[in-house]
Amino acid sequence: MIIRTADRIKELRQKNNLTQTEMAKRLYVTRSSVNAWEMAISIPSTEKIAEICQLLHTSADYLLGLNENETIPISRYTDEEKEILYRLIRYFDSCH
Repeated sequence: MIIRTADRIKELRQKNNLTQTEMAKRLYVTRSSVNAWEMAISIPSTEKIAEICQLLHTSADYLLGLNENETIPISRYTDEEKEILYRLIRYFDSCH
């Protein structure tokens, strides 16, 4: 199944518990711009794609449908915070 960028934007926005209005404010665009991206009426600029990825904790490859692996960048976290994240991942992996 081909996932469109519009679908990914909406999916990730919802996973991050953001309304279209909240996302628009954080990206300094209008709510109608976010809606247009999610409806595939328009596409975000390259600059906005980078900002969207940072806001929604994903990679451009995932957002654009080039890669199916959803990622969460962790480079900005401390070593202690990273260890907590790794422990959570191991815990969730053991539940499946």
